[in-house]
Amino acid sequence: MIRLEKLTKTFDTPNGTVVAADKVDMEVPSGEICILLGPSGCGKTTALKMINRLIPPTSGKIFINEEDTSKQDDIQLRRNIGYVIQQIGLFPNMTIEENICVVPKLLGWDTKKAKTRAAELLDLVGLDSRQFLQRYPKELSGGQQQRVGVIRALAADPPVMLMDEPFGAIDPINREVIQDEFLKMQAELKKTIMFVSHDIDEAVKMGDKIAIFRAGKIEQYDSPDNLLAHPANPFVADFVGADRTLKRLRLVTAEEVVNADAPAVARSTGAGDVARRLASEGERIAVVIDGDHRPVGYVTADEIAGSTGDVGDLAHPLPASVPMRADLRAVVSEMFAHDIMWLACTNDEGRFVGVITQPAVTAALRATYTAPAAGAA
Repeated sequence: MIRLEKLTKTFDTPNGTVVAADKVDMEVPSGEICILLGPSGCGKTTALKMINRLIPPTSGKIFINEEDTSKQDDIQLRRNIGYVIQQIGLFPNMTIEENICVVPKLLGWDTKKAKTRAAELLDLVGLDSRQFLQRYPKELSGGQQQRVGVIRALAADPPVMLMDEPFGAIDPINREVIQDEFLKMQAELKKTIMFVSHDIDEAVKMGDKIAIFRAGKIEQYDSPDNLLAHPANPFVADFVGADRTLKRLRLVTAEEVVNADAPAVARSTGAGDVARRLASEGERIAVVIDGDHRPVGYVTADEIAGSTGDVGDLAHPLPASVPMRADLRAVVSEMFAHDIMWLACTNDEGRFVGVITQPAVTAALRATYTAPAAGAA
């Protein structure tokens, strides 16, 4: 847990006193990621750097797991906080293993324990430890170096991580990959993380909570869902963008809106039986499945009315399907790409679990926008 209480930072300049952070109050629960977001010069990086005292606060308190950090030595405090920046700063004359082991060794870990930790973390972010431990930074791509920078901050198993635009210098394709790997790692390690970003899409994807800063103050501190559905004021609404409905598609998965009762029939089912079932259930389409319960086609009520034979012989091939873990952005993209109003949805084994429709997607978004924000009276 990280708690900031009236955290303030002022700077004296020739033109007077500048307030970089103005009585910032916020709490990040243990195991969550909080994204600090806002325009340049709004105070988000200053707030982050005060936590590990790279910038000393003018006033206020910082608590990590209920311990007042002002009572700790600066060096010891920093060794217990993972810190990742955009310019990774790997030591070029050290191997990847040596880079990762720097802080554990400073903390007095024995060599075997430190090396074991380095190998575990490399594997955790999709880098084969057998291939990468003895390489030097120059032998890695930028994206690979960034992953090493992240896990180096995790090597000593710190309770808290601070990240200052850690993926900002990575190209969009590698950024998505690294973000995904990081979220997988976070699901396992459950660190408490404060993360500065300038990218609202990254914030929505990565954050459990988002703090929108302006002129040193927090304008709104909320879940991504509430932030997009219920901006606190015009500044927040403008900052998250007019397309905030589309951004919210990332937050909902197909599993949350799938119709698990959609008709599914075996290939060998008679067309007449399927037609009667669709009529009784008021449905227009039945998904045809194979012996492993995988969707392989579909039939419509109009086309099979009066038909004989098995539906497997009458079925159209499925234009596409989506895994139930897919977010609604991916779902809508598939629908637009194939000019269709519905998709079959599958589980991790590729078996049919239901149907997702455009009206269901629209209804899910509408429900959030019409519901009161969490905590509203």
